[in-house]
Amino acid sequence: MNLRKFFLTVCYSGLSPKAPGTAGSFVSLLFAIFLLQYIHESTLFLLALLITVIAVKQIDIYEKEVNEHDSKEIVIDELAGMWIALSICGVNSSNIMIMSVLSFVFFRIFDIWKPSIIGRIDKNVKGGWGVMGDDIIAGIAAGIAAAGTFKLLSMYVL
Repeated sequence: MNLRKFFLTVCYSGLSPKAPGTAGSFVSLLFAIFLLQYIHESTLFLLALLITVIAVKQIDIYEKEVNEHDSKEIVIDELAGMWIALSICGVNSSNIMIMSVLSFVFFRIFDIWKPSIIGRIDKNVKGGWGVMGDDIIAGIAAGIAAAGTFKLLSMYVL
């Protein structure tokens, strides 16, 4: 087994023939929901940062091996983005299901749409930081959007 590919494809979820980014995001969400039963969301945030630093180096190596930038099968950036979104949205044991859905939906929207700086990072930054950077910012935006949406839902619906 190639550990680098296993890591970068998040347990091979990035090899999905359809929507590998969504598949990687969903698998990453499931891992986060499991981890949040045992760790604080701030620890999830720190794990996302640690994984980002490791991933940047591994992506640089992988891109040289396959001679392709930001291959669709690399979804470790989705893991970092999803975990950041979840860690900053205010998730807790009483709201984990709704926050998980909101974070996932907003993260996918920002990751696919790539508005503003997210798109500029995606287009202009090369190597591992380019692959990871846009998803980190998308995760921050998704976490803020999920928190705001949850606040509005709490005020007017829930």
